[in-house]
Formats: sequence, structure tokens, C-alpha cells
Amino acid sequence: MAGHGARGRSGGRPTLEEVAARAGVGRGTVSRVINGSPRVSDATRAAVEAAVAELGYVPNTAARALAANRTDAIALVVPEPETRFFAEPYFSDMLRGVGAELTDTEMQLLLIFAGNDRERQRLAQYLAAHRVDGVLLVSVHADDPLPDLLAQLEIPAVISGPRSAGEALPSVDSDNYGGARQAVEHLLSRGRSRIAHITGRLDVYGAQRRVDGYRDALREAGPGVDDTLIEAGDFTEEGGRRAMTRLLARCPELDAVFAGSDVTAAGARQVLREAGRRIPQDVALVGYDDSAIARHMEPPLTSVRQPIQEMGRRMIDLLLSEIADRRPAVSRELDAVRRQVVLAAELVVRASS
Repeated sequence: MAGHGARGRSGGRPTLEEVAARAGVGRGTVSRVINGSPRVSDATRAAVEAAVAELGYVPNTAARALAANRTDAIALVVPEPETRFFAEPYFSDMLRGVGAELTDTEMQLLLIFAGNDRERQRLAQYLAAHRVDGVLLVSVHADDPLPDLLAQLEIPAVISGPRSAGEALPSVDSDNYGGARQAVEHLLSRGRSRIAHITGRLDVYGAQRRVDGYRDALREAGPGVDDTLIEAGDFTEEGGRRAMTRLLARCPELDAVFAGSDVTAAGARQVLREAGRRIPQDVALVGYDDSAIARHMEPPLTSVRQPIQEMGRRMIDLLLSEIADRRPAVSRELDAVRRQVVLAAELVVRASS
């Protein structure tokens, strides 16, 4: 009889009612089994699963999502221009981690850019219509209004790195402070004494923590901090070039550079070479992220490895927990204080230092 299971009595796709009739139970019981409810006996569950298999029933996920007031979609929101997204390996690695963790779910992933006021306004309207079940926010700046908007709309959200030490939303980050300390301690161990730092964007908390790690490593080692060796960057290659040019003009005796990202380090390297500085003989160079850029640079770049794909996977785990936990927003905020995940960073030493 199983050979007839591909179609229901109507000759079309088998219905929930037909599964219930085959299993000898009510429609609600079938729905509970399909949705994984524990309020069903083992014998009843087995009967329903057998009927599902015999009829070839496929649940209508769209209808289920509508009934549960869900969309089965989440948004990965990047509040940056598209050009930066495609230029920096950090974002593609994050996307790979997120996508890998969603493979075994029914969730659809939407990639949304919100790099200017018009895009942010359009996104706000889209989110206000509750077209997604949750949001992942990547590369959040301190003054970004999106986290507060999500809280107002009571849309579950997880961000890649807190906006401050008092972050209320769940977040996943790597140990920026510890990673920076490793970089500077390594350069000190190689006999470097005039270590410059090209920062990331300082409205990003992770970049601030890297500055803190840089400063503390120098203080504890004895030489102290020379603020003329710190130059603001923005995580971009062009920003690295500009910062390195200013540093060389101001501190030509510098003998090492710790850059806020591998992309920034690539820009700094170009300026150093144009100035006739050999790497690492004259100036040692360390980046951050341990991206493909670091491995393919000449010489290969010493860099602090962030487990970026793992960060993406952990963000999805947290977000799915938030979506499943539909308590009032105030309760979620209280829990969120305990949902600040920090993963270890690791220095990968190569020929540039």
C-alpha cells in the first residue's frame, strides 16, 4: 500500500487531515508530532510518523510559520557600504560561518546592507513589518541606531562584538584585548622598542580594546606608551596607507607596526616599501584577523587569528535561542547580560616579524 503514498485522496499533495485519518488520530495530534511537541505518547508518535512516511506527506512550512507568527527568515545586517563588505575577508568568513550553521535548519538568510541613511530608513521599515524572526548585526559602531530599533520592535538580535562594556544585547566577539597584547609582547620579544599602532575605527569597541591591549603590554614591559606612535585607521587598506605615511613622517625611527587588520597592514606595507624600509629587518609588521591576505603577503604576515567562522556559528546559536525564547523584551535584556560570548584569539607568527 505504500506505493500509493505519494498522493492523497484528492490526487494532489497529501494533506494533514489525510495523515490524521491514516494514523487514526486528530489533526492537532499530527501537528504536535510534526512540530516536535513532547505532549504526545511514543505509540501515537510512531503511528503518525508511519502515516507521514506512507503518504509521503511534506509539511507546509510557510503555513506553519504563519500560524506560529514566524517567517522562518533571519537577516544578516551589515551597516557598512557594500564595497567594504566585498573588500574585507572578515565579512565573507563571518558569512560562511553563519551559513554553515543554518544548513540543517529551515531558516532563510537575508543579507542586507545599511551603510547610509537611506538604506537604514528602508531597513527600519522592513523590520517594522516583522518580516524576519531575528537579526544578526555585524560591524556595529557605537552610535548605530539599529540595535535600539530592534529592541523597540522586540525583534531578537545578536551582534558581532559589543558596542561597549555595558552591552545589553547578546554578542559574540573574539578577545581583542588579549589578541593585541599577544601581538605587542611578540614584537617586544623580538627586540623591537618603537612599536607603532594603526588602530581600527575607534567608534568600534573591539578597536578600542585592541588599543587598550597595546597600551597595557607596553606599560607592563617597561618602555611605556608614546602617543605619537598611535595613529587612527579605519580597517581599510587606504586607511593603512594614510596612517603609515603620517607615522613615518612623525616617527621615522619606529621599528615595528601593529596594524588593526590585515587589510590595514597591507596598506602600511606598501608605504614602508616605498620608503625603502625592509620588512622585517627594518620594521616588523603584525596584522589582525589572520585572513588569506596575511598568508599571501610577501613576506607572509604575522597576524592575530580571530575564529571568525566560529563567531558566525555561535551568533546563529544565540539568535536561534533568542527566537525560541519569546519572553518579554525586559526578560531577554536581563538574560542578555549573561550572553556575552568571547572567543580566544591566537597569534600566528610568520616572516614579517
